[in-house]
Amino acid sequence: MRRIYLFVFVLYLGILNSFSQTNAQRTASAANDSTNYQSRKLHVDEVNIVSAYYHQDGNNSAVTGGIGTEKLSDIANTFDLQISKFDKWGKKNTFTFEIGVDYYTSASSDKIDPYSISSASMQDTRVYPSLNWTKSNEKTGNSYGFSGSYSTEYDYTSIGAAFNLTRLSKNKNTQFDFKLQAFLDQWSVILPIELRTFSPRGRDDDDNKGPLSPRNSFNSSFSISQVINQQLQAMLIIEPSYQHGLLATKYQRSYFTNGTVKSENLPDNRFKLPIGLRLNYFLNDQFIIRTFYRYYQDDWGLKAHTAELEIPTKINPFFSISPFYRYNNQSGTKYFASYGQHNPTATYFTSDYDLSSLSSDFYGAGIRFTPPKGVFGVQRLNMVELRYGHYVRSTSLLSDVVSLNLKFK
Repeated sequence: MRRIYLFVFVLYLGILNSFSQTNAQRTASAANDSTNYQSRKLHVDEVNIVSAYYHQDGNNSAVTGGIGTEKLSDIANTFDLQISKFDKWGKKNTFTFEIGVDYYTSASSDKIDPYSISSASMQDTRVYPSLNWTKSNEKTGNSYGFSGSYSTEYDYTSIGAAFNLTRLSKNKNTQFDFKLQAFLDQWSVILPIELRTFSPRGRDDDDNKGPLSPRNSFNSSFSISQVINQQLQAMLIIEPSYQHGLLATKYQRSYFTNGTVKSENLPDNRFKLPIGLRLNYFLNDQFIIRTFYRYYQDDWGLKAHTAELEIPTKINPFFSISPFYRYNNQSGTKYFASYGQHNPTATYFTSDYDLSSLSSDFYGAGIRFTPPKGVFGVQRLNMVELRYGHYVRSTSLLSDVVSLNLKFK
């Protein structure tokens, strides 16, 4: 954990140094040229540092067949740096570098081998850098870009690539966004200890990862947003996606009515279709009403409805609070059954309650502080946001998350 915080701190020092150099360059440029010339030198647009803490608890762990502790804690730190320059054609090239480091502990994962005191599966660190390039025309608002990403943890690696496109109407009241993503994953097949082939020594070790198996995901997003009038904006979002490969988590157990136990087994293909509608209403200078609805279905038989409401409220020009509430209701996949309820003749089976019929509530608030002279007098630290949310699920899962966002411009 110390290494994670030290890493973020070193990046922070680098930010301050970059700002000082960039500001000096801008000052010199302004002194020498008062025209509309756009500098082709790279300069820092924005920096964000986000830290979050998440904790959950429950009694329906999929690792132990739908019963047992779901206790999990996660500390996440992300850092993103946005820099830009104008090319000789006057187009803006924006480069965004982001790196995230998560450290988590999971009591349920440690039950892969319940006889071990502690194993590699109980705690892990995930590292996930990404790089995005976008070329935009500031006169028309049109843009396109590409991005690449990488993620790694104990039993899993992922390589991702994406393309994004934005087009605006001439009056800029209508915007169309299109995005394609591909994630090529490899993860180790780790079985519950009692379902492994034992070595000549008499037992296997939870730290011995099995063979790698691929899982590929292909996501797309189509959205169109429309300014209806000065107060109302609407957006329609369609996000079809397709997955292929090992989609079951093999160290999760399923128990059957005849007393037997097997490793979770699910189809190796999955098609998802979420459709969302977002409405933002600017009531006045103090209140904004943000609403969102999404319908989801997939070919595993899961269907879900999600509704969300957030009301950012400006207390004064520099301070605002944003209470929010989200409700979700879903009908579970046809492959789900609780502990000991699977039919012995079933081909596919899971006791993961994320795939069950359930309802959930998520509520909380965020506070944002944006003083004109910078937070605590630090001019470049122009925004601090703190958010807290509490999650309650009908399966008795409870969780809390708190996050802190620092923005430098």
